[in-house]
Amino acid sequence: MGFSGGSIWQLLIILAITVMVFGTKRLKNLGGDLGSAIKGFKEAMSPEDKKEALKEENKEGSKETGSTESVSTASSQKPSNPA
Repeated sequence: MGFSGGSIWQLLIILAITVMVFGTKRLKNLGGDLGSAIKGFKEAMSPEDKKEALKEENKEGSKETGSTESVSTASSQKPSNPA
């Protein structure tokens, strides 16, 4: 017996019909969206201390690479001679 009293063959038939109706590309996108939603939910449910620690680590990581700082300084610099 499988899930909810169904055999493995019944589950395979349901899976085949689902793939035929939706297609593999749409199912792949749906799986990715579902994974992102679960990840976001877990992050929202985590304690505030962990969130703050992750934010600090992200800030330190971006400072070491300089990727965000170089973008922000380049956009904040004004040309000396507007022509």
